[in-house]
Amino acid sequence: MTIQHITTEQELSDLIRNNEVFFLLKHSLTCPISASAKEEYELYCKESDLPCFILYVQEDRVLSNKIAEDYHVKHESPQALLFKDKAVCWHNSHHNITVASLTNASDHT
Repeated sequence: MTIQHITTEQELSDLIRNNEVFFLLKHSLTCPISASAKEEYELYCKESDLPCFILYVQEDRVLSNKIAEDYHVKHESPQALLFKDKAVCWHNSHHNITVASLTNASDHT
């Protein structure tokens, strides 16, 4: 599945309203650990039926901070979040973002 880039609170609201379950990756454009996590995320999303989205922390800082605040998930970068029923039901960061961890999380939704 194609990964869509989101940049605004309205886009996030639309995602939450229109998708029962989806993944979101908070990605740093300058961090090598984030680049590695993004590669894992891309591999997962290519094979997954779940909608997958990404935001770039440096460009979308307001949205990134709003997610941390609204969903009570301490901001980290990189950070993968699994939304289900309008809430974050799973999240992980850094080297823990792997195809296996994403698959395991989605299998338990």
